[in-house]
Amino acid sequence: MTPFWIALQFLTVLPIELKTMPSAKQNAQAMLFYPLVGVLLGLILFASAMLLAKLPIILSAALILVLWIWLTGGLHLDGLADTADAWVGGFGDPERTLSIMKDPACGPIGVLSLIVVCLLKFVALYVLLEQQLAAFLIVLPMLGRSVPVFLFLTTPYVRAQGLGRSITEFMPKKRLWIVFVITIALLCVFKWLGLIALLVFLVLLFYMRSVFIKRIGGITGDTVGAAIELAETGVLLSAVITSFYII
Repeated sequence: MTPFWIALQFLTVLPIELKTMPSAKQNAQAMLFYPLVGVLLGLILFASAMLLAKLPIILSAALILVLWIWLTGGLHLDGLADTADAWVGGFGDPERTLSIMKDPACGPIGVLSLIVVCLLKFVALYVLLEQQLAAFLIVLPMLGRSVPVFLFLTTPYVRAQGLGRSITEFMPKKRLWIVFVITIALLCVFKWLGLIALLVFLVLLFYMRSVFIKRIGGITGDTVGAAIELAETGVLLSAVITSFYII
């Protein structure tokens, strides 16, 4: 069970204490549980939506978004901001892009990317609750946490050191593929809505992968965080837009 606790500690702010320092192999095995951690996050968001149902929808949406950000510690939003700064400031140069990504300071483009993504998520959450589709919140973080599974399985990790490098060396590829396929297949529960969300999700994954490879030759921790945020936002938007046409 140690890999599960590692995943829970890394992906959330929940007070998880590990008795020993995890090994590189255990960190890699923890990826098997990333989607499960996403399900737990989704269940918390869904339960919150149910508890806040008597409040005005606009207030419920705002509180759920704040809870969502808090539960993840803003980890992926940080990656989004760093990636946005690097993509614009790097001027197409891979080395400059990677260098800017390491800078802890957040530039104006990074701030703008956070505002845009959070605004889109808030509006989409509002519509999702309005359309009585709160159950979709259960699978949304799950899909987001399957993004690193796909990217690490299919894309080179470009930095020579760090957690990502050790993951690529020890990750159980066959089991990770099984986990990924099962995860995205769960969208079928939502029938046509889920199918369209799945198509959007896969298109976004392959597009972002190609962009990362073209610019820096692969992925970093920051680009994976950015991909999680963008995938979640894109799937959430596709779900609420689709709901007006098929429900």
